[in-house]
Amino acid sequence: MKTATAVVLLLFAFTSKSYFFGVANAANSAVLDLDGDELQTGVEYYVVSAIWGAGGGGLALGRASDQSCPEIVVQRRSDLDDGTPVIFSNADSEDDVVRVSTDLNIEFVPIRDRLCSTSTVWKLDDYDNSAGKWWVTTDGVKGEPGARTLTSWFKIESAGALGYKFRFCPSVCDSCAPLCSDIGKHSDDDGQIRLALSDNGWPWVFKKASNTIKQVVKAKH
Repeated sequence: MKTATAVVLLLFAFTSKSYFFGVANAANSAVLDLDGDELQTGVEYYVVSAIWGAGGGGLALGRASDQSCPEIVVQRRSDLDDGTPVIFSNADSEDDVVRVSTDLNIEFVPIRDRLCSTSTVWKLDDYDNSAGKWWVTTDGVKGEPGARTLTSWFKIESAGALGYKFRFCPSVCDSCAPLCSDIGKHSDDDGQIRLALSDNGWPWVFKKASNTIKQVVKAKH
């Protein structure tokens, strides 16, 4: 049984001097994709495990057995399956580069023949007492940074040489004291691999969803 989302102050110290693609990941530096290019807002990317083989595949829209909508965030088991592409949107709408440690929305590109009319924007769901987890699900709110949309904002942080990890610790509301934690992988009662708050964030890398994206992005500069 789920309880209402609590506003809890949990502070986790996070410092990093690690490197990825040879570039120091200081606060607010650009997140890089597998080609070494800066992630762009509004562009489709696959989020795939930085650990191949036993690490599994990409993130995708899924469905829990006890509810048809909204969809949930799952990981494909095969590392040959890139999953469902996502689009990133910054809280700062004037910046079209995705940066570490900054608030952003993450939205799955809707798949064909969806049964749900809810949004595909990620959000932190209510606490699941039966599983003891804060699951990452969909039906979040895109844009409108503030207290009302607090659960829809995530951050990307460095995971050292392996790549990047997701973190929930929104800073879009100065008067709020949000729960703060890394995001890892956990199995649910259906045996699906899902994202949830965790002491250890799982490492991910970002892969362009189209071979033409790199050319289009470079043409903008």
